Amino acid sequence: MPFLSFAQLPQQDSSSLLPKNDSAAAGKDSMATAKDSVVLQKDSIAKAVNSMQSTFQRMIEEALQQSRFVQSQEKPVASVSKEMPAMFNEALFYMLLALVLFFAFLRFLYERYFNNMFRVFFNTSLRQSQLTDQLLQAKQVSLLFNILFILTGGLYIYFLLTHFKWLSSDMPVMTIGICTVCLAFLYFFKYCSLRFTGWITGYNAAASTYLFIIFLINKILGVLLLPFVIVVAFGKDFLQTPAALVSLLMIGLMFVLRFLRSYSLLRKDIKVSRWHFFIYIIGVEVLPLLLIYKALVVLLGKNL
Repeated sequence: MPFLSFAQLPQQDSSSLLPKNDSAAAGKDSMATAKDSVVLQKDSIAKAVNSMQSTFQRMIEEALQQSRFVQSQEKPVASVSKEMPAMFNEALFYMLLALVLFFAFLRFLYERYFNNMFRVFFNTSLRQSQLTDQLLQAKQVSLLFNILFILTGGLYIYFLLTHFKWLSSDMPVMTIGICTVCLAFLYFFKYCSLRFTGWITGYNAAASTYLFIIFLINKILGVLLLPFVIVVAFGKDFLQTPAALVSLLMIGLMFVLRFLRSYSLLRKDIKVSRWHFFIYIIGVEVLPLLLIYKALVVLLGKNL
């Protein structure tokens, strides 16, 4: 009968459900254990970071305590900052910077001409030198180095006169411009007069040789005076005066060398005694410089 068959079915034991409950409980326990391990790892990482920070901080403190420059353990001293007066005109600084860059430009692009210029300067036989012919052929490069001499000479004259208090430094740009223009006019007039004299007298070769010696030594001076200009402009008082005196001595030696080199090369072409040639050098080389100085004094309204 149906109800008997239903009664005869094996009844399911409730204990068969326990393994499922145990597995769920075990899963919960494993998740809790994992969470605890993560928390422990975070705590260990935090402790390690704090330990490293404290160690690093302790090392910095020890370094500061042992440093003789920081002196963190000493008593603090109050330092009052004062505004320093302007000791140098910015326009002069940029003018010197532009001059140095111009020299670097010439030195980099015309290195061969630069080296040959010094080789010819120390060579006694100018007429028989192939380097002399190379220098004579480079007209444009020679003009650039002559411009370097004019600019360096103008700045040098300004800093020299202001250092010895012979001129006022109230208008530096105007004074430098006047010095540069006067120096350029002097050598332009000398070039034109020598060319005209050589053409009138028929001594074109002698005039060319003398002009070559003049402008060769001027180019050398334009290079050698550049560091003296910087020292006189930026240096301290105990450096400015020796630099100015050494530069004046160097210029004097260059003039003597110009006289000797010119006379040794021209005495065969021009029958002139040393005394007459010396008078010519004084009249053409020294007196124009004195006239430039006098013109600067008159224009700027300051006497010796």
